Amino acid sequence: MKILARNYRCPAGEADLIALDPSTRKELGAETIAFVEVKTRASDRYAPPESAVNADKRRRMKKIADYYLAARKAEGFNVRFDIVSIVVREGEPPQIKYITNAF
Repeated sequence: MKILARNYRCPAGEADLIALDPSTRKELGAETIAFVEVKTRASDRYAPPESAVNADKRRRMKKIADYYLAARKAEGFNVRFDIVSIVVREGEPPQIKYITNAF
């Protein structure tokens, strides 16, 4: 994937990453713009980091996507919402999980 924006800010809020996924062209007939939320925690003892992407955050991400796409007249692209879940425990390598089409 190609990163289009990092920490993208607009009146609707902030998206951690916006990326272009050209691999979907064959299957879906167009490239996909992925709006990616990154959640990092020191522990997943009580809940995994991705659980922090609640209904309110999902609504805001959809508004951010609408704003981004309208501002760039990005018609014809597929859109999806992904999550990167990272757990960083002291003395261990980070556990990274990429969740495609999370919501």
